[in-house]
Amino acid sequence: MQTDSNQKIENTIIIGSGPAGLTAAIYTARARLEPLMIEGEEAGGQLMITTEVENYPGFEEGITGPELIAVMRKQAERFGTRYITKNVTKVDFSQQPFKVWVKDTLYLAKSVIISTGASAKLLGLPSEKAFMSRGVSACATCDGAFFKNVEVGVVGGGDTAMEEATFLTRFASKVYLIHRRDSFRASKIMVERVLKNPKIQVLWNTEVIEVLGDTKGMNGVMLKNTEKGETQKMDLQGLFIAIGHKPNTDLFKGILDSDEVGYLKTKPGTTQTKIPGVFASGDVQDSYYRQAITAAGTGCMAAIEAERWLEANH
Repeated sequence: MQTDSNQKIENTIIIGSGPAGLTAAIYTARARLEPLMIEGEEAGGQLMITTEVENYPGFEEGITGPELIAVMRKQAERFGTRYITKNVTKVDFSQQPFKVWVKDTLYLAKSVIISTGASAKLLGLPSEKAFMSRGVSACATCDGAFFKNVEVGVVGGGDTAMEEATFLTRFASKVYLIHRRDSFRASKIMVERVLKNPKIQVLWNTEVIEVLGDTKGMNGVMLKNTEKGETQKMDLQGLFIAIGHKPNTDLFKGILDSDEVGYLKTKPGTTQTKIPGVFASGDVQDSYYRQAITAAGTGCMAAIEAERWLEANH
């Protein structure tokens, strides 16, 4: 595909529109870089499926995920961010200017900030989707406080599941840890903590086959024993899916370095990828904290780094 020699070369293109991308947009826009954000068809990231956000500083009464994204988006727009609500389909970072495609439309940029986020892996049940944010959650630190003195389930067998189950004992009256095998793959110390906790009961060789509920929200699950095939109904007020996250990095395979799960690698203490002028912020490069506030923080870092890099190189 030939590029038109008169085609505008953007100072910076931001791919993705969660808290990381929007913070990067606010900072680059205020630095007069006139950022172009290609926000994706499902704009806003994981906060769009989070009902109440109570741990984001500045909102003493809490705020819903979609509202938080909306105010951030307006703030970025106020300073001159432009938006394309479509998905990036291909990138080429092999030479300057960088190339970013949305289907057949090519955009050129001197720098790129990647903030495509991560998606929680889910069980894939239609009923799970139907009760998402109505009893079903993929983030205990986000939603745990809404489950005071009720019985909840956590699905998973890795470190995330152990952490979520332990965390939820602060609120829930009982936590059932539902695992389809007869042993955990989590680290020993995490497993010991869970097995010692009187509020946690492990259901081995068990999987959730359906989430039950009514117009008010979920009120139970159907469980199946993976060895015997027997099914049973269990009353639960909440279900936390903790089977891991998948970073949205398929676009960058073979172009940028990533770890075994797919999280983009950045130079320690920075948001710089291995390609100068390409930065990664938010959950796309953070497998550890995965909070809206930390994503926003790295979005700020990426914007400042991009601005300084442009100053030095263009």
